[in-house]
Amino acid sequence: MARIVMKFGGTSMAGSERIRRVANIVRRQQEAGHEVAVVVSAMSGETDRLVGFCREAHALYDPAEYDVVVASGEQVTSGLLALTLQSLGCKARSWLGWQLPIKTDDAYAKARIEEIDSAALIASMQAGEIAVIPGFQGLSPENRITTLGRGGSDTSAVAVAAAVQADRCDIYTDVDGVYTTDPRIVAKARKLKNVTYEEMLELASVGSKVLQTRSVSLAMKEKVRVQVLSSFIDDDAPLADTLPGTMIVSDEELEGLDMERQLITGIAADKNEAKITLTRIADRPGAVATIFGPLAASNINVDMIIQNVAKDQGQTDVTFTVPAADLLRTQSLLEERKDEIGFYRMISDDKVAKISVVGVGMRSHAGVAATMFKSLADRGINIQAISTSEIKVSVLIDADETELAVRVLHTAYGLDSE
Repeated sequence: MARIVMKFGGTSMAGSERIRRVANIVRRQQEAGHEVAVVVSAMSGETDRLVGFCREAHALYDPAEYDVVVASGEQVTSGLLALTLQSLGCKARSWLGWQLPIKTDDAYAKARIEEIDSAALIASMQAGEIAVIPGFQGLSPENRITTLGRGGSDTSAVAVAAAVQADRCDIYTDVDGVYTTDPRIVAKARKLKNVTYEEMLELASVGSKVLQTRSVSLAMKEKVRVQVLSSFIDDDAPLADTLPGTMIVSDEELEGLDMERQLITGIAADKNEAKITLTRIADRPGAVATIFGPLAASNINVDMIIQNVAKDQGQTDVTFTVPAADLLRTQSLLEERKDEIGFYRMISDDKVAKISVVGVGMRSHAGVAATMFKSLADRGINIQAISTSEIKVSVLIDADETELAVRVLHTAYGLDSE
């Protein structure tokens, strides 16, 4: 018998028919002898609808009241799933974030989980009750409802799995696992049996939409084994135990598996990037800090950074990227500080894409970046910026060349299926 936390996303919960399908998947896991808790998202599109209501009510809405409104979507689906499970003869009940409680900080609309009091939940699971928990929400130190930011239900599921010491956390989505790249771009993309936490963290951070970055980071920290599966399966399909999707595990566990490791695990593309160049900035100590300090204070994440120095003039151009959604806010902040920063001109471009190759094999193999650069050059794709980590190389290119770049690199690294 295992203790399993199952998470179902918005598309899986979109309507009564799909909720009944989810209930059958959950019921079969319990009938196999497992202790089960389920974390659910709001119905597909529901959170956007609720956010729209908040904006209509008050353009500069109070984040604490915003959380009260948008958290209601998950409350509805948790109650409906509990009712549906009961209709199938299961013993089930919903647990709202404040009932466990799931304690967070007070950063409304983007709260972080600090602690989950799991004693009552574990006792309920041990008694044979299926616990249905709304994802995305928690309780602030002031006992007010908080939400974890978009995609936060993945993080909720991993946190619950860690709190109850689950054997694994099954994330059910509209895809059946993690692929070497987006199958909609490359038909020969392969589903991966296993991925390390580090690889999944990099893939999630550079554009892979399968899992939220924070959920992977938490899984790595708490050593929660996470499996990605599809909820769109036939009612008579084998259980997740025998029909696995992609298992996300530690390096140590992966080393113990009898399998051939690829040099590159996957390729991700992200068009939600914007590039900004500030020209003729004085080449002096602290100049760059005047740019990125205010951005950090405003919680704007800066990714790629390039600085070119013109020695004869004592000036430099600085180029960097930010999320496309933050472009206007970034431009406004920089214009407000133009005199302090001392730039001559600001040039922006939101028609760019970040292409990344990820794999732990990079640690022990040279030439990964060279292969990337040559493959793109051979197809006439210009690289505008580069960033690297121990197991990742990312480049910025024109957005119109995204799909071509992904296909070229997928083939160059030998990832195409037979």
